[in-house]
Amino acid sequence: MFIPTKLNIAKTILPLTLISILSACGGGGSLNDSNSVTPIGSNTTTWTANEFARASQFKGQCQASDEKNWLRSWSNETYLWYDEIIDTDPALTSGVLDYFEQLKTNELTESGAKKDNFHFNLPTDEWERQNQAGVSYGYGFNIKILASSAPRQAIISYTQPNTPASNQNLTRGFELVEVDGIDFVNTNSSNDVSVINAGLFPTQTGKVTEFVFKDINTNENRTVTLTSQNITSQPVSNVRTDLANGEVGYFQFNSHNAIAEEQLYNAFNQLAASDIKDLVIDIRYNGGGLLQMASQIAYMIAGNSNTQGKVFERTIFNDKNPNTNPITGQALTPMSFTNQFVGFESNPSITPGTPLPTLNLNRVFVLTTSSTCSASEAIINGLRGADVEVIQVGSGTCGKPYGFYPTDNCDTTYFTIQFTGENNKGFGEFSDGFAPQNTLDNALQPVLIAGCAVADDFTTSLGDANEALLKTALSYRTTESCPAPSSTSSKQGFAPSIVDDSPKVEDTRVQTMLNQNIILSDNIR
Repeated sequence: MFIPTKLNIAKTILPLTLISILSACGGGGSLNDSNSVTPIGSNTTTWTANEFARASQFKGQCQASDEKNWLRSWSNETYLWYDEIIDTDPALTSGVLDYFEQLKTNELTESGAKKDNFHFNLPTDEWERQNQAGVSYGYGFNIKILASSAPRQAIISYTQPNTPASNQNLTRGFELVEVDGIDFVNTNSSNDVSVINAGLFPTQTGKVTEFVFKDINTNENRTVTLTSQNITSQPVSNVRTDLANGEVGYFQFNSHNAIAEEQLYNAFNQLAASDIKDLVIDIRYNGGGLLQMASQIAYMIAGNSNTQGKVFERTIFNDKNPNTNPITGQALTPMSFTNQFVGFESNPSITPGTPLPTLNLNRVFVLTTSSTCSASEAIINGLRGADVEVIQVGSGTCGKPYGFYPTDNCDTTYFTIQFTGENNKGFGEFSDGFAPQNTLDNALQPVLIAGCAVADDFTTSLGDANEALLKTALSYRTTESCPAPSSTSSKQGFAPSIVDDSPKVEDTRVQTMLNQNIILSDNIR
């Protein structure tokens, strides 16, 4: 699959949170070519509730009325819960993007979370930049918010090399104390929380923010001033082949983005050359990305003998489209385990079609937290569907088996939930995530699999054999037993577990939403 530089074709993003479809609340009407909406290019439209012209009638017509009518019809045709959209007259909403925000379900899950918390848009040029180059705004640290409401807690989980954060010697385990003079832990002021969010999660370069962190090494507070910049991610790092006397390989994998493909190819070649017997993949902070890349990883783990003739992911759209992809118009075909280099970057140094290295393993260890989402969960689900044993160490994943095609219209790319997926065994119901079998945090209903519940260890570097999750994985492979289970704290996925009005520190930037999904393209170059 190849993602073109220009988004003139549909592209796919996968997994968000699978929850059963709730009862309809309007908006499901018929599809027809009648005069319920006037022809393309017209400034005036006639709206009739629950009657829809074809979206193609308005595609590429960039007057506001046509854009809104395209969104209305496109949502009715492709949105997974189209019959839960309340159909309102587009003319009653002034802005195109404001109208798009209305075109989703307002239902809640049984736990009180929003059923659809993954509905967003992005200027097309920004989407291309982020997807192709892995570039986002920030300071170079990844912050893990353990408690988003007072009393809050947030800790640096890792830093990117050669960034403002690493240049100030900020490392894993530094705890956040203040942002621009605001007490991070205890403030209950909405204005203060807005300042904190603006500082922690910049939306442009050049944002100057003063932070106070508690230094994990000295236990003293440190004040640093950082300026946001374009941060290029390093999705694959800490590749090791020396664990357990060379029998176990390890690598940290943070994002399924385009630049990760070559890094993964090189990492698996290194692992294969070392003839490892077991593999530990650290995906504890991997929110997602390219779905076909998840398929590649699963193939490189399991090899041809374990995956030949098996489905990695089968796509399911709304009930209007049981056999046809409503975006491409093609018959639905399942995704197999991908055995070749695809070439997601525009100019890859490895020739697309090059066979991928394989480890031919019958089991794999995965290190997870609640920040493990979508494409990362697809690796787990896809391998389990092929009867490869997955042993999970850490805490439960976030649960996002939904997807959508990023669709460009008039220089804006829209993301709306359009499908879900299932593995070779027909399983795809992991809306509450996957969790180790002895987990203590069962407020929700995760899919329990073999492994050990262990709290994230911020006192030790990732990839260190003494770090709690990796240490437990290495022990389990020889003893098949777990230490006493740790409480892995509350579920902190992108969607809040409970809807309430208290001010929360949270990253709602589009770039973060993109990082918590799976991206697919439909053309193999």
